[in-house]
Amino acid sequence: MIDLRSDTVTKPSAQMMEFMMKAPLGDDVFAEDPTINKLQLMAADHFGMEASLFCPSGTMTNQIAIKAHTQPGDELICDAASHIYNYEGGGIAFNAGVQARLINGDRGRINADQIENAVNPNFDWLTKTSLVSLENTVNRAGGSIYEISNIQLIKDICLKHNLSLHLDGARLFNALVVTKESPKLYGELFDSISICLSKGLGAPVGSLLLGNKNFIAKARRIRKVFGGGMRQAGILAAAGIYALENNITRLIEDHDNAQKIEAVLENTSYVKSILPVETNIVIFELTQGIEANVFVQKLKENEILCTGFGGQSIRMVTHLDFSTTMCKRVCNVLATLNFE
Repeated sequence: MIDLRSDTVTKPSAQMMEFMMKAPLGDDVFAEDPTINKLQLMAADHFGMEASLFCPSGTMTNQIAIKAHTQPGDELICDAASHIYNYEGGGIAFNAGVQARLINGDRGRINADQIENAVNPNFDWLTKTSLVSLENTVNRAGGSIYEISNIQLIKDICLKHNLSLHLDGARLFNALVVTKESPKLYGELFDSISICLSKGLGAPVGSLLLGNKNFIAKARRIRKVFGGGMRQAGILAAAGIYALENNITRLIEDHDNAQKIEAVLENTSYVKSILPVETNIVIFELTQGIEANVFVQKLKENEILCTGFGGQSIRMVTHLDFSTTMCKRVCNVLATLNFE
């Protein structure tokens, strides 16, 4: 079965698992796991930031960041398509007691003018705007990438209004291999960054939250409250070290495969439209009369898994465990599908 439901379905390679089994371990709640400490320093250095924190998931790193940057009753600004708003179980309100001001950006990307207009004046009867959260790449927008010049303008607005700036960078490395921008530039622009190890990078579990030392010290306490304090978790952190050392540059292969799928879909009768494919996510809308669940089932019968993405939309995500041979198979099936 070829699985294109998400890049979260990747499994650790034999080499990664061997690396994990050799990891020296300790108690991370006491900050004594040498492998976790190494991963955290490695990630922080990669982005030119002071410190980082290893967590079980990207949802946890995002939610910790939101709580650390805000006070209950505050408001954060994000795009309406943001993962933190749509796919984290209402955590913005539940965990931090914060409400979201939603902006409809350009394929998930908001701009400085929109943020400027969304910041509340300092009146007692209005919520206090305290945080801006961006997502790069944007999942719901088909893996769209922010231009760094737009992020710099957003940073200027945040400085003007004393707002913190957080990045949900679950798939940030997918963006970086395309733009070839320095990770350290992102470290300069954002107060906190969340990166995921278990998507395109192929680790079985884990995300990292990056920031300055004071922020990460606060984040560690919040992680404990959230139940995220882990013990001998260096066996998991080792997978993250292996991923950062070996699996970043190969992400471009996933993008190439996604674009091959896009090219085939553009020439089919059952596709109404496709979001531009910039990275490893392919989102397309089916023509009227073809239900998403019917399409998903038809591909499953051909031993290909994908997912409905709301309404008539379908999402496919290429990844480490999706080979060139598999891509040829998928393209052949898509080219010959018949719904008449």
